[in-house]
Amino acid sequence: MKYLSGYLTSAFIKKRIRNIESIIRNPIEIQHKLLIHQLILYAKNTEFGKKYGFCDIKKYQQFSERIPLCKYRDLHFIIDRIRKGEKNILWPGQVKWFAKSSGTTNTKSKYIPVTKHSMNECHYKAGKDMLSIYIHNHPKTKFFFGKALRLGGSFELYKNYNTFYGDLSSILIKNLPFWAEYISIPKKKIALISEWEKKLKTLIKETAYKDVRILLGVCSWLLIFLNQLLKTFKKNKVNEIWTHIEVIFHGGVSLKPYLTQFKNLFSKPINYYEIYSASEGFFAVQDRKNKEDLLLLLDHGIFYEFIPMEEFDNPYPKIIPIEKVELNQNYALVVSTNAGLWRYVVGDTIKFTSLSPYRISVSGRTTHYINSFGEELIIENAEKALYIACIKTDSIIHEYTAGPIYMNQKNSGAHEWIIEFKKYPKNLNDFRDILDNELKSLNSDYETKRYKNMILRPPVIYVARNGLFYDWLKKQKKLGGQNKIPRLSNDRKYIDSLLKIK
Repeated sequence: MKYLSGYLTSAFIKKRIRNIESIIRNPIEIQHKLLIHQLILYAKNTEFGKKYGFCDIKKYQQFSERIPLCKYRDLHFIIDRIRKGEKNILWPGQVKWFAKSSGTTNTKSKYIPVTKHSMNECHYKAGKDMLSIYIHNHPKTKFFFGKALRLGGSFELYKNYNTFYGDLSSILIKNLPFWAEYISIPKKKIALISEWEKKLKTLIKETAYKDVRILLGVCSWLLIFLNQLLKTFKKNKVNEIWTHIEVIFHGGVSLKPYLTQFKNLFSKPINYYEIYSASEGFFAVQDRKNKEDLLLLLDHGIFYEFIPMEEFDNPYPKIIPIEKVELNQNYALVVSTNAGLWRYVVGDTIKFTSLSPYRISVSGRTTHYINSFGEELIIENAEKALYIACIKTDSIIHEYTAGPIYMNQKNSGAHEWIIEFKKYPKNLNDFRDILDNELKSLNSDYETKRYKNMILRPPVIYVARNGLFYDWLKKQKKLGGQNKIPRLSNDRKYIDSLLKIK
């Protein structure tokens, strides 16, 4: 049986890799065929399709001229109708599942439709490609003889209507195909426990003696889980519990602030592969060993467009298809999907690191930045600067967030950083100065605003007590799942909220 499994796996992997290579060779043709011959064709008789004349759209230019850009606020009432059971609105048929967005910890929730098409032709298909790429890169792997531990969210029944909402991870777990369910632990009943601390204890109990070889989840929550696992069994290294642990597939937040902590948990090196998956779709996957950029998935039911960030705040911004993008430019991501989102602004910003094939890095959020003084500080800058500051001061960051300190009659402005350290720097002032200087070197606008402290003075760092961010998430009822700490904010909402429970 083992040899048969290996043979079937090998045949499947070769097929998937050939498909990926074909996409790499013909990216533009594949994207435009997907738009016209799949998305437009399939949705032509929906309410949205009839409104915008999908029946006679034959080229991208027609599509771009007719369909307006849209953000969630533009879809709120339409999605509310769909959640109440109306059919054929944005996508054919009835939509039963909705991903409750947790990309930030805002109290306002977003409900992103998840259709059967988007599950099968986007999320699950991308999951197959993720595993195929890994096995292709590591031909001696035996991870398919063990189990994959998934750290998912929860789902709830939307009252009065036969539709469901929850974390995207919980929706995918609930509908998981047999091949994925076979290798996954824990059981669905446990994976979908809504109360995080109860789930954590149950997860540890149910998985500690299994042959876990793969971990999947948001790295911040995986870190909490692994530390609690070691504490429960009084072990120093994860390998003492799971001897064949091999790879972590992670996404949602950057690994950089957590990498040193992860390395300290294992007695031998393991592999880390990043994925770029959101409620709106599975967009990209790391396809090379020890390379941080991600291969954009172009044949998974998503048509991509891009807004140069210098255009983003314009009433009618310039929007370009993939063949017109340039290297190292910051773009807002726009998608049309097989879940019925049309020219939808996701809220993430990306940069292209390669145009052949199309590879990207996630540079931040359109709304998660600090620009209170014209400094345009994005998450990519923050992550790099913090990483270097930690290296140079031999410190480790557990969590952080940052926001503005506004100018007043006595003082210029500043950035306030709340940082929870796993390992404290010997000298906090040295850490602050290195962070400040690295931000200057990475961001010319920040450097300009820091000139002689006229607009921005040096960063202000508040050292958080252990567990502050965890307690804050718990108070917000945001423990577990895909919930994340907002790294940068253009106002003081998160900063002040954290300082209230310091």
